[in-house]
Amino acid sequence: MAAMLPAALAIALSPFALIAIVVILSGVRGRRNGLLFTAGWVTGLACTATLVVVLFRTADDPGSTSSAIADWGRVLAGGALIVLGVRQWSKRPRDQEQAEPPRWMASLDDATAGRALLLGSLLSGANPKNLVLTASATASIVEAGAHDVGLAVAVGLFVLIGSCTVLGAVGLRLAGGQRSLTLLDGVRQFMVAHSTVITVIVLLLLGASVLGDGLSGLGR
Repeated sequence: MAAMLPAALAIALSPFALIAIVVILSGVRGRRNGLLFTAGWVTGLACTATLVVVLFRTADDPGSTSSAIADWGRVLAGGALIVLGVRQWSKRPRDQEQAEPPRWMASLDDATAGRALLLGSLLSGANPKNLVLTASATASIVEAGAHDVGLAVAVGLFVLIGSCTVLGAVGLRLAGGQRSLTLLDGVRQFMVAHSTVITVIVLLLLGASVLGDGLSGLGR
């Protein structure tokens, strides 16, 4: 289970997800839309992890085709994450330039219920970076020999850790009322200002880790 922890934390610390949930919570019908976004996030992450389990269910056998595919996939995905991290760094804001969140986030404060739900599921389950991290982490769980209840618990723990920051933001908003908005806005501003650095660090570290796991698997 320890193998999936870095990937789960990387998903949880996704700057865009945190910015999006804070904007939603601060907007019109923030509590309702925040809960729907969270439901979509958890569902998207759980569905992606479950799909990987189904596709790589025989990966616990080192000699199986599924295991080989998983290892080669890690090698390619790890290399892609490193390249993406380098590209992100090369496009970072220069000198006095300030980082800005994507334009589509500007309309989240008055998002409809359906859009909040859909956005949560897409950011967690269909985001390319999260897809790679979820696939790598879940494949590691299968390769470790987890089955039945143990497998379900491990996948559930991965989803919970990967969702902890979104769940925490919603919990703070529900428990703290209007006073929580000041703290959440501080988090949003920090994430906007440092999103590039956070993203690059996550991509490079996780890319190296995923690549190393893939090469190690191929060397078995």
